[in-house]
Amino acid sequence: MTKWIYSFGAGHNEGNAGMRNLLGGKGANLAEMANIGLPVPPGFTITTEVCSAFYENGRAYPQDLSEQLDAAMGQIEATMGLRFGDANAPLLVSVRSGARVSMPGMMDTVLNLGLNDETVEGLVRSSGDARFAWDSYRRFIQMYGSVVLGVPHHRFEDILEHAKRELGKEDDTALSAEDWQLVVKDYKSTVQHETGKPFPENPKDQLWGAIGAVFGSWMNPRANTYRKLHDIPASWGTAVNVQSMVFGNMGQDCATGVCFTRDPSTGENIFYGEYLINAQGEDVVAGIRTPQPMSAGRATPDQNPMEKTLPAAYQELMRVRELLERHYKDMQDIEFTVQSNKLYMLQTRSGKRTAAAALRIAIDMAREGLITQEEAITRVPPSSLDQLLHPVLDPKAERTQLARGLPASPGAATGVIAFSAEDVEDRAAKGEDVILVRIETSPEDVHGMHAARGVLTTRGGMTSHAAVVARGMGRVCVAGAGSIAVDYKAQTLSVNGHTLKAGEWITLDGGTGAVYLGRVPTIPPSLSGDFSTLMGWADSVRRLGVRANAETPEDAETARRFGAEGIGLCRTEHMFFGPDRIGHVRQMIMAEEPAARARAIDALLPFQRDDFSALFRIMAGLPVTIRLLDPPLHEFLPHGEAELKEVAAALGQPVETLRARRSALSEANPMLGHRGCRLGISHPEIYAMQVRAIAEAALAVSKETGKSVIPEIMIPLVGTKAELDRVRKACEDVIASVLKEQSAELSYHIGTMIELPRAAITADKIAESADFFSFGTNDLTQTALGLSRDDAGSFLPDYVEKGLLPQDPFISIDREGVGALVRMGVEKGRTTKPDLKLGVCGEHGGDPLSISFFEEVGLDYVSCSPFRVPVARLASAQAALAARKNKAVKA
Repeated sequence: MTKWIYSFGAGHNEGNAGMRNLLGGKGANLAEMANIGLPVPPGFTITTEVCSAFYENGRAYPQDLSEQLDAAMGQIEATMGLRFGDANAPLLVSVRSGARVSMPGMMDTVLNLGLNDETVEGLVRSSGDARFAWDSYRRFIQMYGSVVLGVPHHRFEDILEHAKRELGKEDDTALSAEDWQLVVKDYKSTVQHETGKPFPENPKDQLWGAIGAVFGSWMNPRANTYRKLHDIPASWGTAVNVQSMVFGNMGQDCATGVCFTRDPSTGENIFYGEYLINAQGEDVVAGIRTPQPMSAGRATPDQNPMEKTLPAAYQELMRVRELLERHYKDMQDIEFTVQSNKLYMLQTRSGKRTAAAALRIAIDMAREGLITQEEAITRVPPSSLDQLLHPVLDPKAERTQLARGLPASPGAATGVIAFSAEDVEDRAAKGEDVILVRIETSPEDVHGMHAARGVLTTRGGMTSHAAVVARGMGRVCVAGAGSIAVDYKAQTLSVNGHTLKAGEWITLDGGTGAVYLGRVPTIPPSLSGDFSTLMGWADSVRRLGVRANAETPEDAETARRFGAEGIGLCRTEHMFFGPDRIGHVRQMIMAEEPAARARAIDALLPFQRDDFSALFRIMAGLPVTIRLLDPPLHEFLPHGEAELKEVAAALGQPVETLRARRSALSEANPMLGHRGCRLGISHPEIYAMQVRAIAEAALAVSKETGKSVIPEIMIPLVGTKAELDRVRKACEDVIASVLKEQSAELSYHIGTMIELPRAAITADKIAESADFFSFGTNDLTQTALGLSRDDAGSFLPDYVEKGLLPQDPFISIDREGVGALVRMGVEKGRTTKPDLKLGVCGEHGGDPLSISFFEEVGLDYVSCSPFRVPVARLASAQAALAARKNKAVKA
């Protein structure tokens, strides 16, 4: 027979902290607290397996659950000396949810279960306090009516507020037993009216109803949303905890509270929390009454800290605080009740905390000897570091949400709306803070994105052009806000009844994807000494190198400041869109005469040489991987008539001729068209110019700084060894020419980007001609899955929500498919060249889950946007520690 129920408390503990997956976090921790001798009211946990069975069988329970439930209730009755449903000495219980990971406020709870018109009188007699008994009864009807029976919560609140006005009383605690009896009568009438049925009087029916409601709440909208945001699988299910009631609302020697063993905002090692005298748990969190501080040191003169009002219980709680931290070796979030001056523990769990607090707590606990430095490294979620690197919205500020898109690049930004890159630059030059609003961005918008505080698009996903470039620049970005309509002609955006014009203010929260009306104040980040300390510890254990994707001096300097060990991807096409260059690029593409094309290319050479010199100088001898021109030609073509006329004049050709040339160059599917190495093969003079600029810059900076510069030239979109051989030979010829001209020597590497499935499959052959591979996982994901990263954002969330994909494959790598291609590329490449250097430069290089995979397959480094470098450093350290642990377990 399957065991569906595990008991805890009063010396009968069938669970422990290691059974979290089966008992949920709350159930496992209740059993563990009981095991270490803390005062835990007895109860039992119905396992998560019952939740899974409940949903698999059309919301029906396993057949033998009822028998096990009766036995578990009987055990509580024997321990407490009370009986469930007994009119003289009634046992009351709480029914709470408990998933394996904390989901605060997402699911449902019922307190005081077991009360009815008879047992309330028994509670009056056994407690000697009629006010307390009837207060508990009205609480039960209110919670059960709302949670289980579906009566809107405000119906009960309206009745209570009306009663207090009629009675001339402001505080709930001022109501007498007789007052509560009248409220109970009105509550029950409301239940009858709303549901068409009387409030259930049978305690056993009440219990089954509450259990069903908790299991049902696992799939409620707010729980579904929370799981989606935190990547919690629906298949995990929740447990149900049934526990004998202890009462914080029996008088002035009773209380309830929530506290943290350390400050969850700052990480300071001080007791932090709130409590209420003569109250039950929901009073603290519901905001109906103003809670009081725990410690006297944090109280104002008009407050009543628990340390003074209930000194014995407070001292016992301080003992428990120390015991729990020593036992769990982490900051704990505690719920407690004091009944008649006796402390009872209702819950402990690892407390939620800010990134700054997580850093401080981990470092302090390591220094206190509670945990090791390696354990401290694992305690800080890498993605949380984003909170420390970007401004965030002031949590105290009022705000009006207009829309929500995808949280494409973290931080918060407020500014005036501009609908073109040129308008952004004009406004920014006048000192204005600007938000660039586009339907979607293209490389031509890069200069505007750079000048903007943030970017908002109505199309595109987490790896769209806007998202990738914004993250690289450290700009806030909300992408794919599809409810917003942008009208470029009218210079307006419209959403939910609001129409905003260019020059009006909006605020973006890149961490949540929210778009707010007007100016919402932000607060700056602060990188404390704790940040440097943890990064140092992480660097000491990680195996993977961490580089940055950067092509501007600003990006490169940011990357170095955040600890990048070189540049893993310099996208040279981003350098071509400056207003002083784009004209030459268009002439280069549109020219049909070799001489005209040569003039345009010659004009671009000094720009490129200066670009690469700046990067080599900033990186000071660290590796710099420069990708030769990659994007489709159409991105550079002149679009409007004014641009077309400008190019025609420069080339001395009729506009009609240029218009025909533009039409001939346009492609139906440009992302799979004339781009990457195909462009270098069709127009070798373009790559020749870039390689010359690289070689000349490397020699100049080596001479200037006295430090060896070893450039890495990356050839993009290779699908065959023959392509790589041809382009590599052309690159080597150019470098040899430069070295001969200058009578110099230069070490360099030429490699390729593995971003096509064919390249991964034939990596053993391609490796014969490559010094290194860099996996371009953005395009590899597109080409392997047949998805457009710019368009898939409209339906990928549905795929994830419906379980068709575990997560967005553009955010975390698809291990089974794309990951298999990466693994194949690694294994085949190193079969040919055991020392082949292998990296990744797609957006996955900054994703902690993907980094874990890259550690597993044995890459040498990851490369990511500058603001993700600390995230990648920490994630790489955690991946290395996990790999060591797995190896030790296998050994």
